[in-house]
Amino acid sequence: MDIFNDFSIGLFAMQAFILIVLIFLLGKFAWKPILNAIEGREEGIKDALEAAENAKKEMQNLQADNDRLLKEARAEREAMLKEAREIKDKMISDSKEQAQVEGDKIIKQAQAAIEGEKKAALADIKNQVGSLSVEIAEKVIKEQLSDKDKQLKLVEGLLGDIKLN
Repeated sequence: MDIFNDFSIGLFAMQAFILIVLIFLLGKFAWKPILNAIEGREEGIKDALEAAENAKKEMQNLQADNDRLLKEARAEREAMLKEAREIKDKMISDSKEQAQVEGDKIIKQAQAAIEGEKKAALADIKNQVGSLSVEIAEKVIKEQLSDKDKQLKLVEGLLGDIKLN
């Protein structure tokens, strides 16, 4: 079986023609759709990779924005808490100061009321002492002046005490 002895040009031409037609048909109907599908798949994969990369970048941007917003929110919360503490401390100090002022005012009013009551009590005691003194003096004078001799002696004694100018 020698390949070159059984060689026929007609058979070779026919097989070459069939091969060319087969390649042409495969190229027209099989290779183009397969290549188009492969190119489409490559484009899809490429687009999916780009979309994934964009999504990754977007996620990084969102994460950065979230971190920034979280920091801002924390800073704002801290500022609000600080302001609330300052307001609370101010309200407490104002309340203490007002209570001190009110307490001082009440103490002064109480002291003034006590002083007024004391003066009124002293005036009442003076009036009672004066009344008692007048009653005692009246009783003593009545006792001394009940007798005419004693009255004359008292008048002479009083006249002797008075010096005329």
